[in-house]
Amino acid sequence: MPLFATTPVDKMTGPYARRWSALIVLCLSLLIVVMANTSLIVAAPDMTTDLGLSSSDLQWVVDGYTVPYAALMLVLGAIGDKYSRRGALVTGLVIFAGGSVMGSLVHETGLVIAARAIMGVGAAVVMPATLSLLVAIFPKRERARAITAWTATSGLAIAVGPLVAGWLLEDHAWGSTFLINVPIAVAAVVGALVLVPPSKADAMGRIDYVGGLLSIVSVGSLVYAIIEGPHFGWGAGPVTAAVVAALGLPAFVAWELRHPHPMLDVRRFTQRSFSGSMMAVLFFFFGTYGAIYYATQFLQFVLGYSALETGVRLLPLAAAVSLGAAVTGRLTPKLGMKPMVVTGMAIGTAGVFLLTLVDKTSGYGDFLPMMLLLGFAIGLSVSPATDTIMGSFPENELGVGGGANDTALELGGSLGIAILGSLLGTTYKDKLTDLVGGHLPAAALDTAKDSVGGGLAVAQEIAKTPSAGPQQAQALVDAVHEAFAHGVAQTSLVGGIIMAAGTLIVLAVLPGRRAGAEPEPQATEPSHDQEHADSA
Repeated sequence: MPLFATTPVDKMTGPYARRWSALIVLCLSLLIVVMANTSLIVAAPDMTTDLGLSSSDLQWVVDGYTVPYAALMLVLGAIGDKYSRRGALVTGLVIFAGGSVMGSLVHETGLVIAARAIMGVGAAVVMPATLSLLVAIFPKRERARAITAWTATSGLAIAVGPLVAGWLLEDHAWGSTFLINVPIAVAAVVGALVLVPPSKADAMGRIDYVGGLLSIVSVGSLVYAIIEGPHFGWGAGPVTAAVVAALGLPAFVAWELRHPHPMLDVRRFTQRSFSGSMMAVLFFFFGTYGAIYYATQFLQFVLGYSALETGVRLLPLAAAVSLGAAVTGRLTPKLGMKPMVVTGMAIGTAGVFLLTLVDKTSGYGDFLPMMLLLGFAIGLSVSPATDTIMGSFPENELGVGGGANDTALELGGSLGIAILGSLLGTTYKDKLTDLVGGHLPAAALDTAKDSVGGGLAVAQEIAKTPSAGPQQAQALVDAVHEAFAHGVAQTSLVGGIIMAAGTLIVLAVLPGRRAGAEPEPQATEPSHDQEHADSA
């Protein structure tokens, strides 16, 4: 075996010998894509202070990554299929690393947002490439185990991102958290060239760029409206984006139905296994991302943990993901995909409902069961759903399949953070007004109502005022904690109800093993006449 992997998958007489080593490269690539957002959670307070970010600025630091990431995955997955999946992976990693370096060096809000946008573009190339290469490299009998490892990596990144970022923030500025990604990206690039074989689709035909453009405009507008509208009101920008999405999505469907070689064959949604799995991914990450988003804030702002201490306390989530992945690897072949997906969603729903018990006296022990249940649920249900989605695509559309799966994941996560985060903010604001509305000057009250961090900052200023003193400051801190805990409980109730409804919908849509009327997904076993070499 030569040092560099040059033999394409379709030219091999048996399974690719170094496929498990190649899987490590794919998982490393996935790791930094997920860590880019989870590490930002603990770096956000330092960034806000250093750059003087407003709530809108901070939201755009997040959105600068999320919008291009969600909008471009489908198109870039198809481009990877046609030209080179390994080439797409390497290109995406280089773009991602470049954006990370830029983010670590700049000190202006607009440039930080631009760096995050570059990272989002890189992530949109990397994510579908990891799944398409995984399916191309592994024979069908081993694919479920490989996807389970891929899924467990995403759960690991949720905990590792805040942990490593928190460790760096102990002695370094927030810019260091961007540099987490660079050595991992470099290692993944080298690993991809050495261990990942060339792979691309044959007889794919011309890419449906019109459908691709419609998907970019529709998904990008939808994600923008979802994120901006609930947080900052339905002004001209979010309303325009919502209208564009409402017009663009039907136009995309109509175009794809008429096109002889569509970007995404929307008829695939008539397959209950595919549409049910897509809904499972969307609903699951709606609740998971939303709950982790505000649980992390509670740990930092209410319980007073540092960034590093918060990261350490998220580690049980990663351990639970690994346990769930081990269980699903053993039980899915015996019980089938549907029981594992639905059971995982039900367990995750129970975890979110547990947070309805949170109050101002709650400690870390009240959040630990939620983390364990959510982590276990991720490991249990996401990999069977992803395996089913990827199994629905033929060999020459694996990148599109990865893009479809990842778009559902990112759309669900964006919905969860935007809708549940907005509900949390509104509930916190109303409760704090009830508690201290008549006891603070209007300007101070407005700042305190803006966020839990704003409320604690106002309390710090009050403590410095001789006429007020520590007693009034402590009263405000208690009120902020009570209002935020109330918001977490109420938001978790709504999130749990939505997840429960999603679980019932997925239960009804997914076919059982005996559902004979269901069209079988198209096989994705590597095909010698569908894949050929990249130019060496």
